[in-house]
Amino acid sequence: MEQGSMSSGILFFQILIIFLIFFSPLILGTIFLGWQKKIKVKHNESGIQKNCFVGYSWTYFFFGFFVPIFRGEISIGVFHLIFSLVTFGIFQLIMPFLYNKQYSTRLLNNSWSLNDSEDNNATARQKIGIATG
Repeated sequence: MEQGSMSSGILFFQILIIFLIFFSPLILGTIFLGWQKKIKVKHNESGIQKNCFVGYSWTYFFFGFFVPIFRGEISIGVFHLIFSLVTFGIFQLIMPFLYNKQYSTRLLNNSWSLNDSEDNNATARQKIGIATG
């Protein structure tokens, strides 16, 4: 009886370690960059509104290069696919830390402006690195 409970305890810890290793980028990204936060932006010329995101991109962690494609950045998604293949997937582990900031910066550099509450705008400015004043 004791042998069976001992082996199930070892199995539990093995599964726990595998789980922690697999999700360590998600855990570290959330600790250091914060959870992904949606910020409203508005196109300066057309008035169209959409969302940009700041913080760790858990969506990129789970869905990879499909995220830029779903957000309308098809060429960026294709480049990310190529980089992922060339680096044997290591690129997929690094990009969740960078993607939301890059996406938001591209939007703001292409005639979009922050259009959310002042608290959310301040958070976005701080996380993207926009100087105020």
